[in-house]
Amino acid sequence: MDLDKIKESKSTENLLKFSIINIDKPTGPTSFSVSHYLMKELKLNKTSHAGTLDPQVTGVLPIMLGRACKLSDYFMHKNKTYVGIMRIHEEIDEKELKQVIEEFIGKIMQLPPKKSRVKREIREREIVSFNILEKDGKDILFETEVQAGTYIRKLIHDIGEKIGGAHMLELRRTKAGIFDESKIYNLYEFDSALQEYKEGNDKALRDMLVPAEIVSTLLPVIQLKKESNLKQVLTGKPLMEIDINEKGIQKIEKFCLFLEERFLGIYKSVKEGDIIARAEFVCN
Repeated sequence: MDLDKIKESKSTENLLKFSIINIDKPTGPTSFSVSHYLMKELKLNKTSHAGTLDPQVTGVLPIMLGRACKLSDYFMHKNKTYVGIMRIHEEIDEKELKQVIEEFIGKIMQLPPKKSRVKREIREREIVSFNILEKDGKDILFETEVQAGTYIRKLIHDIGEKIGGAHMLELRRTKAGIFDESKIYNLYEFDSALQEYKEGNDKALRDMLVPAEIVSTLLPVIQLKKESNLKQVLTGKPLMEIDINEKGIQKIEKFCLFLEERFLGIYKSVKEGDIIARAEFVCN
């Protein structure tokens, strides 16, 4: 889909009800408080964020606005990338350190820390990569890509247990799924853009808004065959083969439904007689 074209077709007011802002979270506030701040300032009924960051962790924090909150799950459960500083407690040769780190690449079992908001039980997580970028004495600058829900502080602690101890000094998220630092805005920039918007200039704020239709980059796109079916589809009507152009839809678990450039919803394939898909989200 042409996201630029979709964005151009909407007013700023409509975008604010169904879009995402990629915020550069500062150290200090919680992810929830940042999300709540945007909700209050934009006078929205609801906002949510894609992936919690600890108060002291900075970086990529996508904030869903308005109805886009209902799409949070599609964005949240994607790999995350972090850059941080690990301080080791005892001197160790870099080659030996890399060998220890290699033991943590792939599937690991991790027990969430005591202060975590999830149930504290051992669970499997995947460490895609963990690279040493620079070593300065006992301080190790690293970059790691991990499965969503992995606790980096705990990962550093567990590595440390094999080398005489280690703890995390700093951490920044540089990527959360499809969102990264290439287009990110701090709270000062948000406040400035919002003030300009209130004064009649919406350019800066519009630039920050990512249409929620970007979810179509995560799922296959299927086109509704007839506009005459639109009204029923927007009320949550299940799809039948005659409603779409594509065949063999059962091979696709989930997909986005569009009518040309108009986003209609997200569907899950089913096998229920003539019904081939049911709506998980309807964009009405």
